[in-house]
Amino acid sequence: MGPLENKTLFITGASRGIGLAIAKRAARDGARIAIAAKTDSPNPKLEGTIHSAADEIRAAGGQALPIVCDIREEEQVQRAVELTVATFGGIDVCVNNASAISLTPIEKTEIKRFDLMFQINTRGTFMVSKACLPHLRRSQNPHILMLSPPLDMQPRWFAGHVAYSIAKYGMSLCVLGLAEELKKDGVAVNALWPRTTIATAAIRNVLGGDKLVSMSRKPDILADAAHLVFQQAAKSFTGHFLIDDTFLHSVGDVTDFEGYRVDPGKPLAPDFFVPADSIPPPGVVLARLSELT
Repeated sequence: MGPLENKTLFITGASRGIGLAIAKRAARDGARIAIAAKTDSPNPKLEGTIHSAADEIRAAGGQALPIVCDIREEEQVQRAVELTVATFGGIDVCVNNASAISLTPIEKTEIKRFDLMFQINTRGTFMVSKACLPHLRRSQNPHILMLSPPLDMQPRWFAGHVAYSIAKYGMSLCVLGLAEELKKDGVAVNALWPRTTIATAAIRNVLGGDKLVSMSRKPDILADAAHLVFQQAAKSFTGHFLIDDTFLHSVGDVTDFEGYRVDPGKPLAPDFFVPADSIPPPGVVLARLSELT
């Protein structure tokens, strides 16, 4: 069916958005997906549950295992990994997608919100990777992928939302260290980040509402980029901080990115954390600052 046929992916936060898109792209190959997320029952503010995600994954051609899992809780993470291995026989890919966001200055950042972001973003990423590692070592082409940004230490990426930025860059620091640490085991560890905003619940509810959603790309671009990452040789393709469209263009030979846009008539809004020296592929034009307000 495809390069990920019969491969098992353990994806955090896969009940909706980017995590679900990555799962459904793998499902088209006939992959097996463990959906590790908290949403067990419908939420009026957030579309999707682990069960609706499982239905979509199966409809796309894959196998699905919905697991209620709060990645802040070590016992739940360990149980989710053990259940995945018992059901599917192993783990080939670990995707650390789950994340918490609060773009608040220091005076408005509650410590409980600070703790939440660190527990999910940095600590959760470390803990899930650790739990999956013994099983990844037994895979023929094991990958760990973080949905986190390049390590571009510019003050503008921190000022105004220090807590979130440190927690998010914590995921990327895991990539930096684990890629080197696990190189001897042949386990690839990479980061993937979007050049533009992506049409997710976080964009609609936290950042910019429907206007910013219309200026965004669909989660499919990250799903296609992640799918391409998982096809690379783990022993040699590791330690990379990838921007979605550049990677698809340079490695996947993608030349037309128009199909990823939510609204082709609107300019594309740039995302946070993309380094200034990251040049978009030919034909990709981002919105000017005046068009974002």
